[in-house]
Parts: sequence; structure tokens; C-alpha cells
Amino acid sequence: MATLYERIGGEAAVDKAVDIFYEKVTADERISSFFANIDMFAQARKQKAFLTMVFGGPANYSGQDMRTAHAGMGLTDEHFDAVLEDLAATLAELGVGSGDIQEVAGIAQSVRGEVLGR
Repeated sequence: MATLYERIGGEAAVDKAVDIFYEKVTADERISSFFANIDMFAQARKQKAFLTMVFGGPANYSGQDMRTAHAGMGLTDEHFDAVLEDLAATLAELGVGSGDIQEVAGIAQSVRGEVLGR
């Protein structure tokens, strides 16, 4: 069976999804402030590697774990939900099927506690 990474279109699809996703989050009033002083080029590069890995593609992510990466940011469930909504909207915009979007949501939900420091 094909991995989620393969089903959504591999590297090109992840690259495009991350670019669109960051357009959405930086325009989203609920969460844009978290990205105000971030090197978005470096952030996108890390996110592409991370999503590639968790979607079943090549594991080239070498960044921090979710708890460490988000520590001290003051993130809440509302922030997490906003990110998840923006990601789902991005995938839908790219024609990813609802089943695969649900799988992505499940992956995201599996790290909610780590991201929120619980």
C-alpha cells in the first residue's frame, strides 16, 4: 500500500503544500503573531522535512521534538486548531482526498499534547 506521502504526490506536493500553508498561517489573525519574527524560509524548509517524514517519505528531519520546538510559546488548543484548519484547507485546495486529510489530522492530533506541553 502506498504511503500518505506517495498518495498526496511526494516531494513536489509537500513543497507546494507547505508554501501555501505558510501563506495561510501568516494571514490567519488567530496565529500570525507566532510567525512575525521567524525566518520563514528556514521554517518552511524544516516543515517540509518534518511533514515528509511523518507522511512516510524519506526521514531527513533533524529538528527538535515537538515539545521542545514549541516550549514557552503559550500555545493553546485554539491555536493548535487554527493550524490544523489551515493545513486541512491547504490540502483540500491541492485536491487531496478527504480520507488522506483525515489521516493528516490524525497525525497532527497525535502530537497535540506534545505541542501544547501537556
